[in-house]
Amino acid sequence: MNKTVHFSLVALFLGSAAQAETVQIVALGDSLTAGYGLPEGQGFVPQLQAWLDAEGVDAEIVNAGVSGDTTAGGLARLDWSMTEETDAMIVALGGNDLLRGLPVSASRANLDAILTEAAEARGLPVLLIGLEAPGNYGPDYQSDFNGMYADLAEEYAALMEPNFLGPLVADADMATARARFMQDDGIHPNADGVGVIVEAFGPRVVELAERATP
Repeated sequence: MNKTVHFSLVALFLGSAAQAETVQIVALGDSLTAGYGLPEGQGFVPQLQAWLDAEGVDAEIVNAGVSGDTTAGGLARLDWSMTEETDAMIVALGGNDLLRGLPVSASRANLDAILTEAAEARGLPVLLIGLEAPGNYGPDYQSDFNGMYADLAEEYAALMEPNFLGPLVADADMATARARFMQDDGIHPNADGVGVIVEAFGPRVVELAERATP
């Protein structure tokens, strides 16, 4: 075989292999990520994986959701949640901080540390998914909590979705959304609700995967 042809074939093979490499995205989160209260295969990660597969996106979502985890818990297990194969991260934490009324300054510091390690030290593209605080903690707490996600996303050039549960009320009032899309606890989405969330966030995850592709 002609050497030029041989090297061309090798280059073509290596190029195809690189293009076919699956992007690994670690989803660091709490019960909303873990799929609390849902049958196997109906949580956020498996439904998102199915959506990406149907769209032909070569990405693997790793479920690093732990029910009950706060931002501090997510930070504590960050190092072993990421591996050398991790190409990008979804960070969806803060719900348990909110339920416990933890100081926003502490939640923000923990998220800041997570993004520093993932985005700066590791150079990973990040999708930050927030939550919206209700008014019962007071207007200052609500404003500070809601604003921290946008501030951090801007600081670290991360992609952002402001509210994990936001898609559920995009086309329905709160009472209707609760009846159709939430589990009996009123906190966690049911399988249909997760499907709505995935449809809304899927394109953003595709964008994340594209940022991770060399």
